[in-house]
Amino acid sequence: MRVTLNVIAGPQTGRKFTFDQHDTFMIGRSEDAQFCLPHDRFFSRHHCLLEIAPPQCFLRDLGSTNGTFVNGIRVETAHLKHGDRIQGGETVLEVEVAADSSEMTAPGVPSAEQTEPSLVTVACLNCGVPAKAEASRPDAKLSYVCDACREKLRKNPQPIPNYQMIRVLGQGGMGSVMLARSTKDGRAVAIKTLLPEVAVSEQSLKRFMREIEVAASLQHPNIVSYIEHGTHNGIVYLVSEYVSGMDASRLAKKRGGKLNHKEVVKIIEQTLAALEFAHGKGFVHRDIKEQNILVDGTFPNYVSKLTDFGLSKSYKQTGMSGVTMVGDVAGTIAYMPPEQVRDFKEVRPPSDIYAIGMTAYSLLTGAHALDISPKAGISETVKAIFEKPIVPISQRVPEVPLKIAAVFETALAKQVDLRWRSAGEMREALLRAASEFS
Repeated sequence: MRVTLNVIAGPQTGRKFTFDQHDTFMIGRSEDAQFCLPHDRFFSRHHCLLEIAPPQCFLRDLGSTNGTFVNGIRVETAHLKHGDRIQGGETVLEVEVAADSSEMTAPGVPSAEQTEPSLVTVACLNCGVPAKAEASRPDAKLSYVCDACREKLRKNPQPIPNYQMIRVLGQGGMGSVMLARSTKDGRAVAIKTLLPEVAVSEQSLKRFMREIEVAASLQHPNIVSYIEHGTHNGIVYLVSEYVSGMDASRLAKKRGGKLNHKEVVKIIEQTLAALEFAHGKGFVHRDIKEQNILVDGTFPNYVSKLTDFGLSKSYKQTGMSGVTMVGDVAGTIAYMPPEQVRDFKEVRPPSDIYAIGMTAYSLLTGAHALDISPKAGISETVKAIFEKPIVPISQRVPEVPLKIAAVFETALAKQVDLRWRSAGEMREALLRAASEFS
Protein backbone atom coordinates (compact mmCIF):
# COMPACT_ATOMS: atom_id res chain seq x y z
CA MET A 1 0.00 0.00 0.00
CA ARG A 2 1.21 3.50 -0.71
CA VAL A 3 0.02 7.09 -0.52
CA THR A 4 1.16 9.65 -3.11
CA LEU A 5 0.72 13.41 -2.86
CA ASN A 6 0.59 14.91 -6.36
CA VAL A 7 1.10 18.67 -6.73
CA ILE A 8 -1.54 19.61 -9.33
CA ALA A 9 -1.50 23.43 -9.04
CA GLY A 10 0.93 26.15 -7.96
CA PRO A 11 4.59 26.94 -8.65
CA GLN A 12 5.72 23.35 -8.03
CA THR A 13 3.10 21.60 -10.17
CA GLY A 14 4.21 18.12 -11.21
CA ARG A 15 6.07 17.22 -8.03
CA LYS A 16 5.14 13.93 -6.34
CA PHE A 17 5.76 12.66 -2.81
CA THR A 18 5.25 8.93 -2.26
CA PHE A 19 5.00 7.08 1.08
CA ASP A 20 4.94 3.31 1.55
CA GLN A 21 5.34 3.22 5.34
CA HIS A 22 4.56 5.24 8.46
CA ASP A 23 5.89 8.76 8.03
CA THR A 24 5.22 12.45 8.55
CA PHE A 25 5.28 15.26 6.01
CA MET A 26 5.38 18.97 6.81
CA ILE A 27 4.29 21.77 4.47
CA GLY A 28 5.25 25.42 5.00
CA ARG A 29 7.57 28.31 4.17
CA SER A 30 10.28 27.12 6.57
CA GLU A 31 13.40 25.49 5.13
CA ASP A 32 12.90 22.53 7.44
CA ALA A 33 9.53 21.62 5.84
CA GLN A 34 9.70 18.66 3.43
CA PHE A 35 7.52 20.61 1.02
CA CYS A 36 8.98 24.10 1.25
CA LEU A 37 7.05 26.98 -0.34
CA PRO A 38 9.29 29.95 0.48
CA HIS A 39 7.61 32.42 -1.90
CA ASP A 40 3.96 31.67 -1.18
CA ARG A 41 2.90 34.34 1.32
CA PHE A 42 -0.35 32.48 2.07
CA PHE A 43 1.63 29.75 3.86
CA SER A 44 2.85 29.97 7.46
CA ARG A 45 6.39 28.83 8.30
CA HIS A 46 5.05 25.56 9.72
CA HIS A 47 1.66 25.42 8.04
CA CYS A 48 0.35 21.86 8.31
CA LEU A 49 1.53 18.36 9.08
CA LEU A 50 0.41 15.13 7.44
CA GLU A 51 0.82 11.77 9.12
CA ILE A 52 0.72 8.85 6.72
CA ALA A 53 0.34 5.16 7.56
CA PRO A 54 -0.78 3.67 4.22
CA PRO A 55 -3.63 3.48 3.37
CA GLN A 56 -4.43 6.06 6.08
CA CYS A 57 -3.55 9.72 5.78
CA PHE A 58 -4.29 12.35 8.43
CA LEU A 59 -3.84 16.11 8.14
CA ARG A 60 -3.44 18.61 10.98
CA ASP A 61 -3.29 22.37 10.51
CA LEU A 62 -0.60 23.86 12.78
CA GLY A 63 -2.46 27.04 13.66
CA SER A 64 -1.65 28.63 10.28
CA THR A 65 -2.69 32.22 9.64
CA ASN A 66 -4.57 31.62 6.40
CA GLY A 67 -5.76 28.07 7.03
CA THR A 68 -5.55 24.68 5.32
CA PHE A 69 -8.38 23.65 2.98
CA VAL A 70 -9.52 20.13 2.04
CA ASN A 71 -11.87 19.99 -0.95
CA GLY A 72 -12.51 23.72 -0.52
CA ILE A 73 -13.41 23.57 3.20
CA ARG A 74 -11.13 25.04 5.88
CA VAL A 75 -10.13 22.34 8.38
CA GLU A 76 -8.12 21.95 11.55
CA THR A 77 -7.85 18.18 11.13
CA ALA A 78 -8.99 15.76 8.43
CA HIS A 79 -8.79 12.07 7.56
CA LEU A 80 -7.84 12.10 3.88
CA LYS A 81 -8.94 9.62 1.27
CA HIS A 82 -8.14 8.87 -2.36
CA GLY A 83 -8.96 11.89 -4.55
CA ASP A 84 -9.05 14.51 -1.76
CA ARG A 85 -7.43 17.85 -2.52
CA ILE A 86 -5.37 19.89 -0.04
CA GLN A 87 -5.01 23.60 -0.74
CA GLY A 88 -3.21 26.58 0.75
CA GLY A 89 -2.57 29.70 -1.34
CA GLU A 90 -1.98 28.78 -4.99
CA THR A 91 -0.75 25.28 -4.24
CA VAL A 92 -3.01 22.22 -4.51
CA LEU A 93 -2.05 18.63 -3.70
CA GLU A 94 -4.18 15.63 -4.63
CA VAL A 95 -4.13 12.47 -2.50
CA GLU A 96 -3.68 9.16 -4.30
CA VAL A 97 -4.02 5.87 -2.39
CA ALA A 98 -2.88 2.77 -4.28
CA ALA A 99 -1.81 -0.83 -3.89
CA ASP A 100 1.85 -1.56 -4.66
CA SER A 101 2.41 -3.34 -7.94
CA SER A 102 4.42 -6.02 -6.09
CA GLU A 103 1.33 -6.83 -4.01
CA MET A 104 -1.16 -7.05 -6.87
CA THR A 105 -3.61 -9.82 -6.48
CA ALA A 106 -5.73 -12.11 -8.15
CA PRO A 107 -3.91 -13.86 -11.01
CA GLY A 108 -5.35 -12.93 -14.38
CA VAL A 109 -6.82 -9.60 -13.25
CA PRO A 110 -5.40 -6.74 -15.33
CA SER A 111 -3.11 -4.48 -13.30
CA ALA A 112 -5.09 -1.40 -14.33
CA GLU A 113 -7.94 -2.65 -12.17
CA GLN A 114 -5.65 -3.13 -9.19
CA THR A 115 -4.45 0.41 -8.53
CA GLU A 116 -6.89 1.31 -5.76
CA PRO A 117 -6.94 -0.70 -2.50
CA SER A 118 -9.52 -3.46 -2.16
CA LEU A 119 -12.20 -3.24 0.52
CA VAL A 120 -12.29 -6.60 2.32
CA THR A 121 -14.31 -8.05 5.20
CA VAL A 122 -12.30 -9.02 8.26
CA ALA A 123 -13.54 -10.59 11.52
CA CYS A 124 -12.35 -9.56 14.97
CA LEU A 125 -10.02 -12.26 16.33
CA ASN A 126 -11.65 -12.04 19.75
CA CYS A 127 -15.41 -11.64 19.21
CA GLY A 128 -15.77 -12.50 15.51
CA VAL A 129 -17.73 -9.33 14.63
CA PRO A 130 -17.03 -8.45 10.97
CA ALA A 131 -15.68 -5.10 9.79
CA LYS A 132 -14.45 -3.57 6.53
CA ALA A 133 -10.77 -2.81 5.95
CA GLU A 134 -8.64 -1.67 3.02
CA ALA A 135 -6.12 -4.17 1.71
CA SER A 136 -3.71 -4.38 -1.21
CA ARG A 137 -5.56 -7.38 -2.62
CA PRO A 138 -9.09 -8.80 -2.36
CA ASP A 139 -7.85 -12.17 -1.08
CA ALA A 140 -5.54 -10.70 1.59
CA LYS A 141 -5.56 -12.33 5.03
CA LEU A 142 -5.71 -9.78 7.82
CA SER A 143 -5.50 -9.92 11.63
CA TYR A 144 -7.95 -7.58 13.31
CA VAL A 145 -9.12 -6.75 16.85
CA CYS A 146 -12.14 -4.43 17.16
CA ASP A 147 -11.96 -1.31 19.38
CA ALA A 148 -14.22 -2.80 22.08
CA CYS A 149 -12.12 -5.98 22.31
CA ARG A 150 -8.86 -4.00 22.28
CA GLU A 151 -10.04 -2.12 25.35
CA LYS A 152 -11.20 -5.33 27.05
CA LEU A 153 -7.98 -7.20 26.27
CA ARG A 154 -5.86 -4.27 27.43
CA LYS A 155 -7.53 -4.41 30.86
CA ASN A 156 -7.76 -8.22 31.04
CA PRO A 157 -5.01 -9.73 28.87
CA GLN A 158 -5.32 -13.32 27.73
CA PRO A 159 -3.08 -15.90 29.43
CA ILE A 160 -0.02 -16.96 27.43
CA PRO A 161 0.88 -20.69 27.20
CA ASN A 162 3.66 -21.84 29.59
CA TYR A 163 3.21 -18.81 31.86
CA GLN A 164 1.10 -18.31 34.97
CA MET A 165 -0.37 -14.79 35.04
CA ILE A 166 0.02 -12.96 38.35
CA ARG A 167 -1.21 -9.39 37.75
CA VAL A 168 -1.42 -6.56 35.22
CA LEU A 169 1.51 -4.16 35.71
CA GLY A 170 0.38 -1.47 33.31
CA GLN A 171 -1.47 -0.51 30.15
CA GLY A 172 -0.27 1.58 27.23
CA GLY A 173 -1.18 2.52 23.71
CA MET A 174 0.09 -0.73 22.20
CA GLY A 175 -1.33 -3.14 24.79
CA SER A 176 -0.63 -4.21 28.36
CA VAL A 177 2.20 -5.55 30.53
CA MET A 178 1.70 -8.44 32.94
CA LEU A 179 3.78 -9.94 35.69
CA ALA A 180 3.89 -13.70 35.15
CA ARG A 181 5.78 -16.80 36.24
CA SER A 182 7.31 -19.33 33.90
CA THR A 183 5.81 -22.80 34.49
CA LYS A 184 9.12 -24.32 33.27
CA ASP A 185 11.59 -22.78 35.71
CA GLY A 186 9.45 -20.64 38.05
CA ARG A 187 11.19 -17.35 37.28
CA ALA A 188 9.26 -14.08 37.25
CA VAL A 189 8.90 -12.42 33.83
CA ALA A 190 7.14 -9.44 32.28
CA ILE A 191 4.83 -10.20 29.35
CA LYS A 192 3.83 -7.44 26.99
CA THR A 193 0.85 -8.20 24.75
CA LEU A 194 0.54 -6.02 21.66
CA LEU A 195 -2.84 -5.33 20.12
CA PRO A 196 -2.80 -4.08 16.52
CA GLU A 197 -4.68 -0.80 16.14
CA VAL A 198 -5.70 -1.57 12.57
CA ALA A 199 -6.23 -4.64 10.37
CA VAL A 200 -2.74 -6.08 9.78
CA SER A 201 -1.62 -8.27 6.90
CA GLU A 202 0.21 -11.54 7.52
CA GLN A 203 3.20 -10.08 5.68
CA SER A 204 3.31 -7.08 8.07
CA LEU A 205 2.94 -9.31 11.10
CA LYS A 206 5.87 -11.47 9.97
CA ARG A 207 7.98 -8.37 9.31
CA PHE A 208 7.17 -7.02 12.78
CA MET A 209 8.20 -10.31 14.41
CA ARG A 210 11.47 -10.31 12.44
CA GLU A 211 12.26 -6.77 13.60
CA ILE A 212 11.53 -7.68 17.22
CA GLU A 213 13.84 -10.69 16.88
CA VAL A 214 16.68 -8.42 15.75
CA ALA A 215 16.09 -5.91 18.57
CA ALA A 216 15.93 -8.81 21.04
CA SER A 217 19.60 -9.54 20.29
CA LEU A 218 20.70 -6.49 22.33
CA GLN A 219 22.31 -7.81 25.52
CA HIS A 220 23.51 -5.14 27.97
CA PRO A 221 23.26 -4.70 31.77
CA ASN A 222 21.22 -1.50 31.27
CA ILE A 223 18.80 -2.88 28.66
CA VAL A 224 15.85 -5.07 29.65
CA SER A 225 16.56 -8.42 28.00
CA TYR A 226 14.01 -10.25 25.88
CA ILE A 227 13.39 -13.92 26.62
CA GLU A 228 11.02 -14.93 23.83
CA HIS A 229 8.20 -13.70 21.64
CA GLY A 230 5.38 -15.16 19.55
CA THR A 231 1.69 -14.97 18.74
CA HIS A 232 -1.24 -16.47 20.64
CA ASN A 233 -4.77 -16.28 19.20
CA GLY A 234 -3.44 -13.71 16.73
CA ILE A 235 -2.09 -11.38 19.43
CA VAL A 236 1.66 -10.70 19.59
CA TYR A 237 3.40 -11.21 22.94
CA LEU A 238 6.92 -10.41 24.12
CA VAL A 239 8.41 -12.02 27.22
CA SER A 240 11.26 -10.16 28.94
CA GLU A 241 13.09 -10.13 32.25
CA TYR A 242 11.09 -8.70 35.13
CA VAL A 243 12.56 -5.62 36.83
CA SER A 244 11.13 -5.40 40.35
CA GLY A 245 11.45 -1.63 40.77
CA MET A 246 9.36 0.99 39.03
CA ASP A 247 9.70 3.22 35.99
CA ALA A 248 11.44 6.59 36.44
CA SER A 249 8.16 8.47 35.94
CA ARG A 250 6.49 6.68 38.86
CA LEU A 251 9.62 7.11 40.97
CA ALA A 252 9.51 10.89 40.41
CA LYS A 253 5.78 11.02 41.15
CA LYS A 254 6.38 9.16 44.40
CA ARG A 255 8.83 11.95 45.36
CA GLY A 256 6.39 14.76 44.66
CA GLY A 257 7.04 15.09 40.92
CA LYS A 258 10.81 15.37 40.62
CA LEU A 259 14.13 13.84 41.72
CA ASN A 260 17.31 15.49 43.00
CA HIS A 261 20.16 15.96 40.55
CA LYS A 262 22.30 13.12 42.00
CA GLU A 263 19.53 10.60 41.43
CA VAL A 264 18.91 11.89 37.90
CA VAL A 265 22.62 11.69 37.04
CA LYS A 266 22.71 8.05 38.22
CA ILE A 267 19.63 7.08 36.18
CA ILE A 268 20.63 8.98 33.04
CA GLU A 269 24.29 7.93 32.91
CA GLN A 270 23.23 4.28 32.95
CA THR A 271 20.64 4.94 30.25
CA LEU A 272 23.34 6.65 28.17
CA ALA A 273 25.57 3.57 28.59
CA ALA A 274 22.71 1.48 27.17
CA LEU A 275 22.28 3.91 24.27
CA GLU A 276 26.01 4.00 23.51
CA PHE A 277 25.98 0.20 23.21
CA ALA A 278 22.79 0.08 21.10
CA HIS A 279 23.82 2.92 18.77
CA GLY A 280 27.13 1.12 18.22
CA LYS A 281 25.11 -1.89 17.02
CA GLY A 282 23.05 0.28 14.66
CA PHE A 283 19.88 0.55 16.80
CA VAL A 284 17.94 3.71 17.58
CA HIS A 285 15.35 3.59 20.38
CA ARG A 286 13.05 6.38 19.09
CA ASP A 287 10.77 6.43 22.15
CA ILE A 288 12.87 7.42 25.17
CA LYS A 289 10.84 8.78 28.08
CA GLU A 290 10.67 8.24 31.85
CA GLN A 291 8.12 5.43 31.44
CA ASN A 292 10.63 3.41 29.38
CA ILE A 293 13.41 3.54 32.00
CA LEU A 294 12.96 0.97 34.78
CA VAL A 295 14.78 1.69 38.05
CA ASP A 296 15.54 -1.02 40.60
CA GLY A 297 17.17 -0.76 44.04
CA THR A 298 17.68 2.27 46.27
CA PHE A 299 19.88 5.30 45.74
CA PRO A 300 22.90 5.39 45.41
CA ASN A 301 22.66 1.79 44.18
CA TYR A 302 20.07 2.33 41.47
CA VAL A 303 20.18 -0.03 38.49
CA SER A 304 18.45 1.54 35.49
CA LYS A 305 17.33 -0.45 32.47
CA LEU A 306 16.00 0.85 29.18
CA THR A 307 13.01 -1.08 27.86
CA ASP A 308 11.03 -1.34 24.60
CA PHE A 309 14.07 -0.98 22.34
CA GLY A 310 12.95 -0.36 18.78
CA LEU A 311 9.41 -1.45 19.65
CA SER A 312 7.74 1.87 18.82
CA LYS A 313 9.56 2.09 15.49
CA SER A 314 8.77 -1.43 14.32
CA TYR A 315 5.19 -1.26 15.62
CA LYS A 316 4.51 1.84 13.53
CA GLN A 317 6.55 1.09 10.43
CA THR A 318 5.38 -2.48 9.94
CA GLY A 319 1.74 -1.41 9.93
CA MET A 320 0.64 -2.45 13.44
CA SER A 321 -0.36 1.13 14.16
CA GLY A 322 -2.67 3.54 12.42
CA VAL A 323 -2.11 7.28 12.46
CA THR A 324 -1.10 8.28 15.98
CA MET A 325 -1.67 12.03 15.95
CA VAL A 326 -5.44 11.63 15.92
CA GLY A 327 -5.53 10.99 19.65
CA ASP A 328 -4.03 13.20 22.32
CA VAL A 329 -0.43 12.05 22.18
CA ALA A 330 1.08 15.52 22.54
CA GLY A 331 2.97 14.26 25.61
CA THR A 332 4.86 11.70 23.53
CA ILE A 333 5.43 14.06 20.60
CA ALA A 334 6.81 16.67 23.03
CA TYR A 335 9.88 14.46 23.55
CA MET A 336 10.66 14.33 19.83
CA PRO A 337 13.25 16.62 18.24
CA PRO A 338 12.31 18.70 15.18
CA GLU A 339 13.82 16.20 12.72
CA GLN A 340 11.74 13.32 14.11
CA VAL A 341 8.45 15.24 13.99
CA ARG A 342 9.25 16.31 10.44
CA ASP A 343 10.26 12.84 9.27
CA PHE A 344 9.35 9.75 11.34
CA LYS A 345 11.20 7.47 8.97
CA GLU A 346 14.72 8.87 9.07
CA VAL A 347 15.55 8.90 12.77
CA ARG A 348 19.17 8.63 13.91
CA PRO A 349 21.07 8.54 17.25
CA PRO A 350 20.92 12.36 17.77
CA SER A 351 17.12 12.00 18.17
CA ASP A 352 17.66 9.65 21.12
CA ILE A 353 20.12 12.15 22.63
CA TYR A 354 17.47 14.88 22.42
CA ALA A 355 14.87 12.60 24.01
CA ILE A 356 17.23 11.66 26.86
CA GLY A 357 17.73 15.40 27.44
CA MET A 358 13.94 15.87 27.61
CA THR A 359 13.65 12.92 30.01
CA ALA A 360 16.39 14.24 32.30
CA TYR A 361 14.84 17.72 32.27
CA SER A 362 11.45 16.35 33.27
CA LEU A 363 12.91 14.21 36.07
CA LEU A 364 14.88 17.18 37.42
CA THR A 365 12.18 19.83 37.21
CA GLY A 366 8.82 18.06 37.04
CA ALA A 367 8.09 20.32 34.04
CA HIS A 368 8.47 20.31 30.27
CA ALA A 369 11.54 21.95 28.72
CA LEU A 370 9.44 23.92 26.25
CA ASP A 371 7.20 26.70 27.53
CA ILE A 372 3.91 24.94 26.85
CA SER A 373 1.03 24.15 29.17
CA PRO A 374 0.61 20.54 30.41
CA LYS A 375 -2.67 20.43 28.47
CA ALA A 376 -1.16 21.73 25.20
CA GLY A 377 -2.61 20.09 22.09
CA ILE A 378 -0.59 18.57 19.28
CA SER A 379 -0.61 21.70 17.08
CA GLU A 380 0.71 23.91 19.88
CA THR A 381 3.31 21.28 20.84
CA VAL A 382 4.59 20.85 17.29
CA LYS A 383 4.93 24.61 16.80
CA ALA A 384 6.85 24.87 20.09
CA ILE A 385 9.23 22.07 19.05
CA PHE A 386 10.21 24.05 15.96
CA GLU A 387 9.94 27.62 17.21
CA LYS A 388 10.21 27.95 21.01
CA PRO A 389 13.49 27.94 22.99
CA ILE A 390 13.79 25.73 26.06
CA VAL A 391 13.32 27.20 29.53
CA PRO A 392 16.75 27.01 31.29
CA ILE A 393 16.87 24.43 34.09
CA SER A 394 18.17 27.13 36.45
CA GLN A 395 14.85 28.98 36.10
CA ARG A 396 12.93 25.92 37.18
CA VAL A 397 15.26 24.46 39.83
CA PRO A 398 18.09 26.89 40.77
CA GLU A 399 19.86 24.35 43.01
CA VAL A 400 20.84 22.07 40.07
CA PRO A 401 24.58 22.68 39.42
CA LEU A 402 25.00 24.74 36.24
CA LYS A 403 27.53 22.31 34.70
CA ILE A 404 25.10 19.39 35.08
CA ALA A 405 22.24 21.49 33.69
CA ALA A 406 24.44 22.47 30.73
CA VAL A 407 24.99 18.81 29.79
CA PHE A 408 21.23 18.23 29.52
CA GLU A 409 20.57 21.55 27.78
CA THR A 410 23.20 20.76 25.12
CA ALA A 411 21.27 17.57 24.34
CA LEU A 412 18.18 19.73 23.70
CA ALA A 413 19.62 21.86 20.90
CA LYS A 414 17.16 22.09 17.99
CA GLN A 415 20.02 21.73 15.48
CA VAL A 416 21.46 18.22 15.36
CA ASP A 417 25.09 19.42 15.02
CA LEU A 418 24.86 21.44 18.26
CA ARG A 419 23.97 18.38 20.38
CA TRP A 420 26.40 15.86 21.84
CA ARG A 421 27.94 13.84 19.02
CA SER A 422 27.24 10.54 20.76
CA ALA A 423 25.65 9.02 23.85
CA GLY A 424 29.15 8.11 25.04
CA GLU A 425 30.36 11.69 24.77
CA MET A 426 27.30 12.95 26.67
CA ARG A 427 27.81 10.32 29.39
CA GLU A 428 31.46 11.31 29.88
CA ALA A 429 30.52 15.00 30.11
CA LEU A 430 27.76 14.21 32.62
CA LEU A 431 30.03 12.12 34.86
CA ARG A 432 32.73 14.77 34.65
CA ALA A 433 30.30 17.52 35.65
CA ALA A 434 28.81 15.40 38.46
CA SER A 435 32.23 14.51 39.90
CA GLU A 436 32.75 18.18 40.84
CA PHE A 437 29.70 18.07 43.13
CA SER A 438 30.00 14.62 44.68
